Amino acid sequence: MVGITPLEAWIRRKAGIGPESTGEGFAQALAAYQLQSLNDTIAYARRNAPFYRRCLASLPEASLSTLADMARIPFTTAQDLSKNPSGFLAVSQDDIARIVTLRSSGSTGEAKRLFFTDQDLELTVDFFHHGMSTLVRSGQRVAVLLPGELPDSVGDLLVRGLGRMEVQAVAFGPVGDPGRTAEQIASFGAHCLVGIPTQLLAVARSPSGAAIGKGRIESVLLSTDYVPAAIARSLEEVWGCRVFTHYGTTETGLGGGVECAALDGYHLREADLYFEVVDDQTGQPCADGRLGEVVFTTLTRRGMPLIRYRTGDIARILPEACACGSALRRMERVRGRRNNAIHLGAGSDLTLAEMDEALFRLPDLLDYRVSISQGKGGRFRMVVEVQGTEGDGPSEPEVLRQLMEVEAIRAGIANGYLDISGLGVSTEGRWGTTGVAKRTIVTSDPMSLGHAG
Repeated sequence: MVGITPLEAWIRRKAGIGPESTGEGFAQALAAYQLQSLNDTIAYARRNAPFYRRCLASLPEASLSTLADMARIPFTTAQDLSKNPSGFLAVSQDDIARIVTLRSSGSTGEAKRLFFTDQDLELTVDFFHHGMSTLVRSGQRVAVLLPGELPDSVGDLLVRGLGRMEVQAVAFGPVGDPGRTAEQIASFGAHCLVGIPTQLLAVARSPSGAAIGKGRIESVLLSTDYVPAAIARSLEEVWGCRVFTHYGTTETGLGGGVECAALDGYHLREADLYFEVVDDQTGQPCADGRLGEVVFTTLTRRGMPLIRYRTGDIARILPEACACGSALRRMERVRGRRNNAIHLGAGSDLTLAEMDEALFRLPDLLDYRVSISQGKGGRFRMVVEVQGTEGDGPSEPEVLRQLMEVEAIRAGIANGYLDISGLGVSTEGRWGTTGVAKRTIVTSDPMSLGHAG
């Protein structure tokens, strides 16, 4: 029997929804809370944040009547944040406790800057406290393999949230040396690990990681990047653990949603965030069950409210009720990002997610990098670099065989518009296991390549 997600009771308390509201009654009560919170947020942002004062100036002052009315509110984009981060500030700089600067991989433009007050950070700690209670219980130990040296960093906030459950947690930081990290995990006696998918894969596939054996690590939470199912299965096989996934970005306040014990989609942080899924081409709302781009609006943030922020993540709202019995909505695991889908022509789109599922099934592979360029004749050239386990690794024929399982690659080669002109396997160095940057398909000439969506 799967226990109901602890997020439901937490959200009920925050939204003032009593136990008498169940099923459709709960959904209606939550919708009423979100509608009021959206109206409050829009009014607050128009009054205090210069960007929204300008952006929403042409809209009538009248409040939203239904959640569907959100469709008439303009989107906020990453480019908006990059151009003028301070324009989103709704409080004095003196009230800001934490500033996070984000720069996309390879970007030379203005970085995004996110501002958080102490109150905003407390909201995240509170979410971590309740969200993690599905994975661990009082008296257990958690190894956090995320940045945690600085006060209010993601690792520090998670450690603080776990402390409220009387769970001992240590932020060891991102994985640099997988073998060394495995030794730290074993010495600490961790019951649960939290980290980045490819980095935890490297730990599990190191000799020291495999030596941990099955049964000692009970659960793993994968976060910060797209989670390939092939990586989750590998961790389950090596450690005999349950693998959960978390959805969140710095823009959402680091926490957005987390899976319950049913492991079938994220239950969302709906008292603090309002989520939509929209058609990534037209921007129109998608019906539940249909894939689109994830968009969110903050409901309780004071320092830097965001309204209809386009995340670039592709997912769908699951229409079926969760096996845990909760009335909360669920979002399916993110399938990738808009900018990680390359249109190769002839109706063929290549996604990093498809390559992940094919390549991470190779038992001696730790990570890979892929770049695509387009020649004058329109023919695409793909270069794939593979990082194998130390002293070993998959052979080039094995890698090529897995690549040919990806339909877009197979069709591209068969139809003469794609060449795999570079394929290399390295077992030295650890270029794929450090840092927290999201993985992406590198395009050497982005003006000539069509990004799907």
